[in-house]
Parts: sequence; structure tokens; C-alpha cells
Amino acid sequence: GCIVDGKLYPFGEIEKTENCLRCSCSQKELDCCSLLPSRFSYDNEACEVIINMETCDYHVVQKKDSSKKCSGFSAV
Repeated sequence: GCIVDGKLYPFGEIEKTENCLRCSCSQKELDCCSLLPSRFSYDNEACEVIINMETCDYHVVQKKDSSKKCSGFSAV
């Protein structure tokens, strides 16, 4: 298998690791990519990014009321 972030995974496709990576594990190589964006663009004064590492999901919400989502953001 392959070790990712200190945890042993069997050969094959790893759908999601604890750190939100999707990996392909073989005897020759380990190839991983993030399930989360690496960059966000949004109004930093009014909004913030909330990341849920259990579900590998994120929301851009208003700082004053986190139940309200911000619009006009982008993620890469």
C-alpha cells in the first residue's frame, strides 16, 4: 500500500483521505490532488471561508451572520 499523512492505504484509488486528498496508489507511484480549492477570492472584510475537513466541503459566509452565504466569490 501507500502511506499518506502517516496512514497506510491499500493499492488502488483512495477516494478521500483525512486531509481531503484524492489519491491513486500503485506499486510504482502515489499521485494525490486536493478535493478543496487552493485559492479563494472573496470580500475579506465581509466574508470568511468555513472548511469542513470531515466532508471536504467549504462555504463562504458572512462574518456577521455565518448562516448567510456570500455571493461573488471564486475558488481555484
